[in-house]
Amino acid sequence: MTKEFSQIEWDASLAADCLQIVRLAILEDLDRGYDWTTVALTPSDGMGQAQVVARETGVIAGLKAAELAAAEFDPALHWSDLCPDGTLVSPGQRVAALSGKVRSLLAAERTILNLIGRLSGIATLARKYVEAVAETQARIYDTRKTTPGWRRMEKYAVRQGGANNHRLGLYDAILIKDNHLAFGAVANARQRFTPAEAVSAARRFLAEGLAASGREMASSALTMIVEVEVDTIDQLRAVLPAGPDIVMLDNMSPRELAQAVAIRNQTAPQIELEASGGVNLETVGAIARTGVDRISVGALTHSARSLDVGLDWSVESPPKFDS
Repeated sequence: MTKEFSQIEWDASLAADCLQIVRLAILEDLDRGYDWTTVALTPSDGMGQAQVVARETGVIAGLKAAELAAAEFDPALHWSDLCPDGTLVSPGQRVAALSGKVRSLLAAERTILNLIGRLSGIATLARKYVEAVAETQARIYDTRKTTPGWRRMEKYAVRQGGANNHRLGLYDAILIKDNHLAFGAVANARQRFTPAEAVSAARRFLAEGLAASGREMASSALTMIVEVEVDTIDQLRAVLPAGPDIVMLDNMSPRELAQAVAIRNQTAPQIELEASGGVNLETVGAIARTGVDRISVGALTHSARSLDVGLDWSVESPPKFDS
């Protein structure tokens, strides 16, 4: 069975990451001060109820993040999810309800909507890619092309759209790319690595680390994925005997990808192939039909458009102000 990267779910660690983003967002909006427009126009004791509403069709993500944001603005705000993250919603559908002081609701509005809009946009785009390869064996993966500080949040959104997480960072997998191989030439080293030599060196490193570092390193070494990037069929032929877990096929045409799959199937069927580069919604179907196992798509996070969501006062219970 092929090893898999860690997959992000909502947990205490992700909530801690989100809290840092929320606190920065509050600082951006209030700068340790006040929402002066709201203070000028609403009494301090005004109470209200509002709902977060989808303005367009999409996959909702970020409701737990928004709830955390609401509590950070005002612990007395009451938040209720009206659907779970990962739900496909239609225009006008209510996705959350909140109530409390009007001043707190208005101050928190933009941060809440930014979180839900950004993460829902990623989830929605991920769903489109997943649907585009639904009739094949290929699985869609994200990349590290994420917004600085938002990576785990954005990868969570990818999961809510039905796609998969690639490595979370530099710490949880070995991924040998062209610049690792090219370094030898840049540094005037005696010999630069071939992809196969680099895989063998990585395997030796893990084995030596296992022996030198004891049981903790042993556990991670046994499960750490070793992936290598190649950009020619000849490189693929040469690297398969070295036994990487995954070979990334960089910027290959569908014809080349199909050839690579045939070679892998004949010589090393246990090794998975990942297509990367030149992937968009117009090309992903043809790429998937070549028989590759994985397709990594940077656009899931670097090109997703935020989903349009809004905050509306509840018609049944508009804001109330004491006289």
